Amino acid sequence: VGLTDGESALLEAHESYDGERFTSADLSGRDLTGAAFSECEFLDLTAYDSDFRAAGFVDTRFERLNAPIFKASRSRFRNVEMDGSRLGSAEFYGASWQSVHISNSKLGFINLRGAELRDVLFTNCTIDELDLGEAKANRVSFVNTTVNSLDLTRSTLQHVDLRALEMRRLSGLEGLKGATVNSFQVSELAPLFARQLGIKVED
Repeated sequence: VGLTDGESALLEAHESYDGERFTSADLSGRDLTGAAFSECEFLDLTAYDSDFRAAGFVDTRFERLNAPIFKASRSRFRNVEMDGSRLGSAEFYGASWQSVHISNSKLGFINLRGAELRDVLFTNCTIDELDLGEAKANRVSFVNTTVNSLDLTRSTLQHVDLRALEMRRLSGLEGLKGATVNSFQVSELAPLFARQLGIKVED
């Protein structure tokens, strides 16, 4: 509501954009390092190998973002929604996410190593690899979401709800401290627990 139609060809690195809607934009290969977007909307955005390092997104919505390679390390997301999107290899390491909701999306390798996450929700997503190594996560939850490989090496979790997450493989078992899992997940993780503690299980 109240958004003006923005011209994607005019977007530049380190510039600020407020209250604009970008429709069917192709930002592939563009350098938008340090750009700041507030109360913006991206519809049908193609961003192959776009560079959003250190960019900021506040009160912004992405719908149908398609990005086989997405560079957004050390970026800042606050009050951001992403729906119906496809990300291949996405670099979010060192990023700050606050009040972020990603829904109905297919995500490949999501690198959030060393990131800070607060109030983050994944709904109806399929994720190949999710790297939360050394990340600080507070109030993160998953609903009807599958992660083939989850890395929690040296992560710090608080109020992280994994009960509605289907995990296929887990690295960094000690990083589970601070997470909530269900009894089925505990039974699935039992061999990992045993290996971590040096317990031999024989029948």
